[in-house]
Amino acid sequence: MSAPTSSLAERYGAPPRWRRPLLLTLVVIVVGAFAALWTWITIEQSDPPVSSELVTSEITDDHSASAVIRITFGDGPVDARCTVRAIAHDKTIVGLAAFVPDPDEGPDYTVEIATERRATAVENVGCTAEGQPRPR
Repeated sequence: MSAPTSSLAERYGAPPRWRRPLLLTLVVIVVGAFAALWTWITIEQSDPPVSSELVTSEITDDHSASAVIRITFGDGPVDARCTVRAIAHDKTIVGLAAFVPDPDEGPDYTVEIATERRATAVENVGCTAEGQPRPR
């Protein structure tokens, strides 16, 4: 019989000494790249050119509804297109109104929505501008 070896490294071989620092360096680079990308996306998307919110809505009759939309422009007026829709009790869209806000009119815009039947709610889809694909 042979004499037992004293350590696992002698028995199975040790990994190269450069492997751990190289792996640690690669992990730091990848995590840093993802953190930089996340920061850039957050900063880029945090200040849209135009955003909107529903202030109030009213169902006027069986074939119309109205809404007051507050629009905020980021770094000055831009060409924007806003959409508001009316929804029935069964969650069906029964009316849609799209409009282009005039920055000189003020922050609040009254929108009339023609509906095919009685609506129960009005939803602000949002506004988009060039370079802003998602409505806000």
